[in-house]
Amino acid sequence: MDNAPVVIERQNPAVMIEVALTQGADLEKLEKLLELQERWERNEARKAYTEAMAAFKANPPKIEKNKHVEFGNTKYNHASLDNVTEKINSSLSTHGLHASWSTAQNGGVISVTCKITHTLGHCEETTLSASADASGGKNAIQAIGSTVTYLERYTLLAITGLATEDQDNDGAGVVQYITDKQLSQISDYIDNYKVDEKAFLKYMGVDSVKSITAKDFNKAISALKSKAKK
Repeated sequence: MDNAPVVIERQNPAVMIEVALTQGADLEKLEKLLELQERWERNEARKAYTEAMAAFKANPPKIEKNKHVEFGNTKYNHASLDNVTEKINSSLSTHGLHASWSTAQNGGVISVTCKITHTLGHCEETTLSASADASGGKNAIQAIGSTVTYLERYTLLAITGLATEDQDNDGAGVVQYITDKQLSQISDYIDNYKVDEKAFLKYMGVDSVKSITAKDFNKAISALKSKAKK
């Protein structure tokens, strides 16, 4: 007789909690079982998210450029945000996933975070940053709105691992900064080898270590290693 269904059911701590309640378990034991149940649910949600994203990527939607923009000397084609979100979210929803965004601004840098959440609660996110896009004679509000829209589009494409057909050519202003791990690595070099931080920042063309861009990370490490050898 195949006992697999029974074994699977017993792996769920909810069954253990039910048994414990019928047996009059004390509060301490119930609290431990509830913590176990929460961990189990988080793990199940994470696995469900991973499986859903794998299924989504196995048959991704095709994103075409559908909009031509022309103002002043600026011309480009791109996939509009509504086109990107409609097709991706429609496909995501069939796998129990949905996307949302949050926006922050620090000085002249605008950051947009795209979060994809599974119906069981697990979520993952990615962030991109850029300065306000003032090209083409935009006013201040239009410049911010343009950057937010652009970053919303590209964070969604990035977190889903998709791209429009012939990647958009309107992205010259997007800047991705070093990660917290890379920031820590650079800071360790500066501290351990007593590097003149002001001189280093001047060499990198930034006013703080966290303002170093991702594409300049290797340049920064090479410069610090060179200093360390001396």
